[in-house]
Amino acid sequence: MTQILHSHPGLALLIGLLITASLFWVFWPRKGLLAYIYRVRLNSQRVQLEDALKFLFDCEYKSKACDLNSIAGNLGISTDQIARLLDRLRAMGLVQMEEDQTFRLTDSGRSYALRVIRVHRIWERYLADETSIREKEWHAEADLHEHYLTLEDADKLAAQLGNPVFDPHGDPIPSPDGEMPEHRGQTLNTLKEGQLAMIVHLEDEPHSVYEQLIALGLYPGMQVYVFDVTESRITFAADGRECVLTPLFASSITVELQPEDEPKTTEHTLLSSLKLGETGEVIGIARSCRGVQRRRLMDLGVVPGTLITAGIRSASGDPVGYRILGATVALRKDQADQIFISNPKVQANESR
Repeated sequence: MTQILHSHPGLALLIGLLITASLFWVFWPRKGLLAYIYRVRLNSQRVQLEDALKFLFDCEYKSKACDLNSIAGNLGISTDQIARLLDRLRAMGLVQMEEDQTFRLTDSGRSYALRVIRVHRIWERYLADETSIREKEWHAEADLHEHYLTLEDADKLAAQLGNPVFDPHGDPIPSPDGEMPEHRGQTLNTLKEGQLAMIVHLEDEPHSVYEQLIALGLYPGMQVYVFDVTESRITFAADGRECVLTPLFASSITVELQPEDEPKTTEHTLLSSLKLGETGEVIGIARSCRGVQRRRLMDLGVVPGTLITAGIRSASGDPVGYRILGATVALRKDQADQIFISNPKVQANESR
C-alpha cells in the first residue's frame, strides 16, 4: 500500500484530504457529527424532563399522588432512569420531594409544565379544526410539536384559531398567563343506573384505550344515559347507540351530571340507517366530525332541519347516494355515521 501511495502522489493527496475532511466533519464545532449527537442527546433529555413535568402537573390537577413508580410507568423508562431525571429536576428547582416520598412541582416547575401543555393543546386544536389528520393521531403529533414549537408561535396559532379555551379532547388550554380552571366532573365508571351526564373529557393516554373510545364515536359534548352498571361492565346510550365498556375503560371518560329533567338525546338515528326511499330530517352533525370534513358537509346542506333521502346504493353498498336540497350526494358510511337524523319512520316520504 505504501509503495502504491509513493508511486501515485495524487492518490495519497486525495486520501489525505478525505481523512482531513472526515475528521473536520466529526469534530466541527456546533455543526459536526459529535455536536449533532450531543444535541440529539440533550433534546432527548429535554423531552423526558418536559414529559415528567407534564405528568406531575396532571397528577396535581387531578389530585392524584405521584411517586417514583407512577412517573416511570408514564414515561416508559426504568425507576433508576427516572430517579436520575428527578434529581436533575430538583437541582433545577422545578420539583421537590414531599415527606411521604411523593413529588410535587415548584412554582417554576408548574409554569414550565403549563407552557408545554399550552403548546400541546393548541396544536391538537389546530389538527382537529384545520387538518384532515385522523383523530387517533392528534395526540402523537402534538407530542412531537410540543417540544419544538415556540410559545410565541403557539400564541400566534391560537390567535388564528380564535383563542380556543379547550382542546378537542375537552381539556382546558392554559391561558398565556398560565391560568387554568379547576378540574371538574367525575369519571363515567362512578355513575349509577338511570343517571344522565355529558362527556367533558376523553383521556388520550394510554393510546390503546383512547383508540377504543373514539372507535365507539365518543366525544366531548356527547350526552350519555346509563342503562345498567355491573362489576364487569357499564351499559349506556350515546347519541342513540348502545355502548358497553369495562369500568377500566369507562374511567378514562370524564362526565358532568345533567339535571334529571334534561331531555335525553337517545332518539337520534344515524343517516346510514336510512333504507332506500326513506327520508329523515337532520338533527345535527357529531362533534367528532371537525375541520374540513365538517365544513364540506355543511356546504352540501347538511344542517339542522334539512331533509335527506336515501336514493341510490352503489354495487358494493358503500357509498350511498343521498338526495340533499335537490342534488344527489355520495356519502361513505363513515361519513353518514356522523350525521344524526330524526326517526325515519316518522319523517319517511314527507316533503317540505
